[in-house]
Amino acid sequence: MSKHPTPERNRLWDGGWYRFARRLDSPNFGPRPADAAVDLLVIHSISLPPGQYGGDEVQRLFTNTLDWNAHPYFKSIEGMQVSSHFYIRRNGELWQFVSCDDRAWHAGVSCYRGRDNCNDDSIGIELEGVEGASFEADQYETLGSLCAALGQRYPVQHIAGHEHVAPGRKADPGPGFQWAVLQQALGLPSRYFPEEPA
Repeated sequence: MSKHPTPERNRLWDGGWYRFARRLDSPNFGPRPADAAVDLLVIHSISLPPGQYGGDEVQRLFTNTLDWNAHPYFKSIEGMQVSSHFYIRRNGELWQFVSCDDRAWHAGVSCYRGRDNCNDDSIGIELEGVEGASFEADQYETLGSLCAALGQRYPVQHIAGHEHVAPGRKADPGPGFQWAVLQQALGLPSRYFPEEPA
């Protein structure tokens, strides 16, 4: 993306917080290493319970306020402490939980293009959805705008899925995610994107 961020970034960002996202602070984060490049965007998918949309369970998970007894599935993730920088709902609504200047806990054990611990150098973006299923046009629109804004503030060189940074362990966002739609929206060459299949 742009090697020379434009002055417009000052209207888009308040430090590491994106002005067009609803802010809800997560306690699940830490400082990035001093030499972190922040040049990787990692796309995920999530819904809680799986396949159910529209509730606030994802927000509660990321803020450690999820009622583990509210659904049988939640017992399988009880005690999990995770976060993502961003979450895009089915209607395109954008939430932010962690400053992009900080390290969110989204990728877990991971490696991409020879670099381990992808949380150190990446920004996590969750899409409300199920791995393998399709996503909404509103989500692609928000995602495209967000990625472009991130490219103005950070030296983004790669955009990959969770499945690409943790192959064999994770499969999201899966085959239902249209990488070509995102690439066209951003007008970026293929070298920014993962080589398929994961």
